[in-house]
Amino acid sequence: MNGLAFASKTGKFCIPLCGAVISLKTYFLHPFHQQGKTSFTSSVYLGDYLTEQARALNIGKVKFMFFSSWRPFWRSPDIHKGSGIVKDLNGKLRVVLENVSPSIEGGLFPARRVQGETVIVEADIFTDGHDCVAARLLVSWERGGEWEEFPMRHLGNDRWRGMFIVSDLGSCFFTVSAGIDRFATLAVDFSKKFEVDEATDVDVSLISGEISSAIPRAGGKDAESLESFLERISRASDIRAVSDILTEKLLGLLMAKYADRADFTTWPNPALEVVVERGKARFSTWYEFFPRSTCSGGIGGTLEEACGRLPEIARMGFDVVYLPPIHPIGRTDRKGPNNTLPAGPSDPGSPWAIGSDLGGHKAVDPGLGTIEDLRSFIKKANGLGLEIALDIAFQCSPDHPYIRQHPEWFRHRPDGSIQYAENPPKKYQDIVPFNFETDNWVELWEELKSIVLFWIGHGVRIFRVDNPHTKPMAFWQWLIRAIREKYPEVIFLSEAFTRPKVMRRLARSGFAQSYTYFTWRNTKQELMEYMRELTGTELAEYFQPHFWPNTPDILPEFLQIGGLPAFRIRLVLAATLSSSYGIYGPAFELGVNDPLPGREEYLDSEKFEVRDWNWDQQGNLRDLIVRVNRIRRENPALQTTRNIRFLETDNDKVLFFSKESADGENLIVAGITQDPFSYQECSVTLPLEEFGIGSDQPYLMHDLLGDEKFIWQGQRNKMGFDPNVLPARIFSVRRRIRHEQDFDYFL
Repeated sequence: MNGLAFASKTGKFCIPLCGAVISLKTYFLHPFHQQGKTSFTSSVYLGDYLTEQARALNIGKVKFMFFSSWRPFWRSPDIHKGSGIVKDLNGKLRVVLENVSPSIEGGLFPARRVQGETVIVEADIFTDGHDCVAARLLVSWERGGEWEEFPMRHLGNDRWRGMFIVSDLGSCFFTVSAGIDRFATLAVDFSKKFEVDEATDVDVSLISGEISSAIPRAGGKDAESLESFLERISRASDIRAVSDILTEKLLGLLMAKYADRADFTTWPNPALEVVVERGKARFSTWYEFFPRSTCSGGIGGTLEEACGRLPEIARMGFDVVYLPPIHPIGRTDRKGPNNTLPAGPSDPGSPWAIGSDLGGHKAVDPGLGTIEDLRSFIKKANGLGLEIALDIAFQCSPDHPYIRQHPEWFRHRPDGSIQYAENPPKKYQDIVPFNFETDNWVELWEELKSIVLFWIGHGVRIFRVDNPHTKPMAFWQWLIRAIREKYPEVIFLSEAFTRPKVMRRLARSGFAQSYTYFTWRNTKQELMEYMRELTGTELAEYFQPHFWPNTPDILPEFLQIGGLPAFRIRLVLAATLSSSYGIYGPAFELGVNDPLPGREEYLDSEKFEVRDWNWDQQGNLRDLIVRVNRIRRENPALQTTRNIRFLETDNDKVLFFSKESADGENLIVAGITQDPFSYQECSVTLPLEEFGIGSDQPYLMHDLLGDEKFIWQGQRNKMGFDPNVLPARIFSVRRRIRHEQDFDYFL
C-alpha cells in the first residue's frame, strides 16, 4: 500500500493511496513520543512490518512511503498522567472478548473459503460476576456494508461459536459482539429463586421491565408477540404461572434478538476478512504437458496439434490443463539435453528461459503458434470442460527485450555483465532474475502485473506461478489482491518447494493453492503427521494443499525404485488425501522412472528437449487414472481436504482413513498400502458409532476402485492389498442394508 505519512502534535498518520483512488480514511500509526521533542526518530511500523527507518519526521512534514499491509494499526488510548482516567474508554463494557478465530496473524491476513463453504467463528467470551452473556456474530458482505447478525452458542469453558455460509466471490468481513444478557440473567435468577420458593413480585417487575424495553426495538409482529408475553405475565395467577411463561422458547429467542446492544463489546476492530474463491480453488484435477511434444518424430508440436490431446485428457477426468511457459525462448546460453551447455542448433531450450527478439512474456513462441492459436486452444478446452492454467515465471533469458529496455530492473556484475540465476552449486546461465531491490521497483511491479492482466484478457483464469519464494512476499500480496479486486475468479497456484514458513507466508499472501511436501512423504506415519498438520492446525484456514506425485523437475526416489506399483500407490494417495492434485502427465501415465544418476530428476528431461511419447505404450496407467478421477467427481466426500480422519490398523504399511461429505450423505473409507513390493494384509477398526452404524448391524462396503462388494459387521475387519494388481481400496459405505421389513408386502 502506498501512502502519505505525516506528523502532527498528536502522532503519526498515513493516508493510503490505493492505485488512483485516494482513501480519506486516516490510518493511525503508533506515536513514538520523546519528552520535550517535536520530532519522531523511531522506526515506523504497520502491523508487524518494519516499513522504513524514519529519519526525523518533523511536525508538519509529509513523506511518501510504502506500507506492506493495508490494515490499520490503531493508536493506543491516551493515558492522562496522574489522573488514572483512560480517555475514550467505556467503563460500562464488562464483557471480555479474546482469541477470536479464524484470525490469521491477528487479522493481518484473511482466512480463505470457497463458495458454499461454512466459516466457523469461535471466541472466548466472559464477564465478571455471574451475569449471563449474549454473543452475536456480525457479518458484512462488503467492506463498510451493513452487518448481518448470526447467533453464537456457548460450547463450555467460556468458548462460543457461530457460523455463516459464504456465497459470493470476493471478500466478506466478520466480527464478534457480546454483552450482558440482562433478561437471561433475570430469568436464571428467577428460576433459582423459584426452586427454593423465594421468587417475588419484585423479580416479576424487573423481568417485565426488560420485556417492555425490548418492544420498541422489535417492532411489527415481534413487538406484538412481546406485548402478548408481557400481558400474560401481568395476568398470571401466581409465581408458578410466571415461571412457566419464562421457560417458553419463543420468549427467549425474541429477547435475545432484541437485546439492548448499547453496552456490547465488539472485537476485533477492524473486522476480520474472509476471501471467497470459486470451487475450483478447493477441488481441481490437473494434467501438465508440453505442447511441443505432441508431434510425432520429435520435430516439435504446435498448439494446434496439442489440441488433439485435449479430448483424451478430458476423458481421463482432468479439469485443468497446465501448460509450461509458451513464450519465445532465448538463444544465449540455451541449455541442451539434460541441462548441458552448449546447446546444439536444433535444441529447443528450456521454456523457463523466457524472451528473445521474437518477444517476451506477452508473446507466444512462433514454434507453438500465435496468440490466436492459444485462444482457439482455450476455446476447445473449455468446450470439453477443461480450463487452461498458464505458467507465470517472472524471469528472463539474457535475450529478453526487458534487458535492453529496462536494464535498471536487473543486477549487473562489476564488469558490467548481467547476473544470471544461481542456487549454488546450481547455475542457470540461461535465466536472468529480476532485481526486486531496484530503485525502480514501482515500475517493475506494475509491468509484472500487466503480464497477468494481458493473459486474463485472452481468457486465462488460472496461473501456476513458478518459484514465487524467490520474489518478495509484499509483491505477491499486492499483485494478487490487485488482480482479484477486478477478477475474483482468478486462481493462483504457488509452486514453492521451499521452507515451511516461506510456503505458509506465500499462502497467507493470497495464493489459492500451494505445492506441498507430499512428493517426499512416503511412509504411513509421515503421511499421517503431514495431513494432520495441513488439516488440524491454523494452516487449514488459508493453505489449500495441491498434491503432485511428480513434476518435470522432480522424479521422486519412491517412483524410481517402486516401478508401476509405486505410481499406482502415489496416484491414489494424491487423489484421495487432497481434494486438489495433479500429475506431470505423459511421464506419469506411462510410468517413466529413469533418473539422472544419483538425482531426483528425469533423464532426458522434457524441460530441455522434445519427447516423442508413445502415448499408448503397454502398461500405461490411463484406465486407473480414469477410475480414480471418476470416483473423485462422483463422491463429494473426496472434494475437500479438511475432513480427513485416520483409522486404526494393525499394519504400519497400510494407511486407512475416512472422509464424509458436509451433509453426511457420502461416506468414503480408503485403504492404501505403502509397500510397492509385497502383498500386505491388515485389520482396520471403524468408528461405527460416529458413522451412525450399530455395533451389531451389517453394512455394505462397495470398493469403487475394484468394483467389489463386501458385507462387513462389527468394528474390526480384515483386508489385503496386492500392489501388482491393485494397491488400494476406495470404499463407499452404505450404512444400512435392507431387511424384509423394508419390503412392501411385509407391511
